[in-house]
Amino acid sequence: MRFTLSVDLDALPDDPTTELGRILRYWAGNLSHYDLADGVGDDVRDSAYAAVGEWRVSGVPAPAGGADGAAADEKATLQHYLDVLRKVLEWKLEGLSERDARRPLTPTGTNLLGLVKHVASTEAGYLGECFGRPFPEPMPWFEDDAEDNADMWATADESIEDILAFYRRVQAHSDATVAALPLDAPGRVPWWGTPDVTLHRVLVHMIDETARHAGHADIVRELVDGVVGLNVRNPNLPDRDAEWWGAYVAHLDELAEQAGAAQQVPETGEG
Repeated sequence: MRFTLSVDLDALPDDPTTELGRILRYWAGNLSHYDLADGVGDDVRDSAYAAVGEWRVSGVPAPAGGADGAAADEKATLQHYLDVLRKVLEWKLEGLSERDARRPLTPTGTNLLGLVKHVASTEAGYLGECFGRPFPEPMPWFEDDAEDNADMWATADESIEDILAFYRRVQAHSDATVAALPLDAPGRVPWWGTPDVTLHRVLVHMIDETARHAGHADIVRELVDGVVGLNVRNPNLPDRDAEWWGAYVAHLDELAEQAGAAQQVPETGEG
């Protein structure tokens, strides 16, 4: 297998060394999001989103095993995307104090530790109970007498490490379910209107669920301390200083004001 990344240095801005460094850091952090299949590729873009090269994969042997091999490959792909999102959520808690991990930053109380607790609890149900493999630990926040929304926040004595350890035990249990069952294995989600499902459908749903809350976590973590990105190596944003970002936000605010003012201008008819 060969991965080729080519960049036209003459097409880069005034400081090609710095710009090339940005491109290489981007790829170091993002290759895990791509399926490295023969013929896959795309443009390489600089920080101004101008095409300055391309990347391609070649020489990948075709998967063996017929239909069974294809199903195994599809399962591995689904597992991969779920794993990537799990790591994103875990990273969003890295370096935070117990207070900051719990700080509610929306009118409905959204907080980082609660998001991770919720996703872990949800995964325990979908990839456990729904396939006759219940997660073996109690989750009192789901009991009938629990406080409202109790899966969306952590108590004062549930530490960050406690919640992360719980999430990782859930992941191990879920992964055992995925490994043990084929994608067409039947399951049942009793809280859905059409409860009969397959492992394939539930895996897709769990990826969607985790991605939705990882997006929430992106915004909440930025509000806590300004940390952004897919992971510690890849902010996935233009590499600019605080002055540039201040001007950028001011520009967006100005555009919003212009659009609002234009909307309020009354239409005049002929008379």
